[in-house]
Amino acid sequence: MPSLIRFIVILALIGGAGYAAMIALTIFVEPTPREMSVRIPSDKMNP
Repeated sequence: MPSLIRFIVILALIGGAGYAAMIALTIFVEPTPREMSVRIPSDKMNP
């Protein structure tokens, strides 16, 4: 039983570290906006 509890605690710590990393990414990384253009072929414009 102690090995099962240790396993669950290790999984919880790994999951918490992953969750903390995702939160840190949303706080510290700022995306740079840029223009985007998509070319549409002319045969798609006329039905």
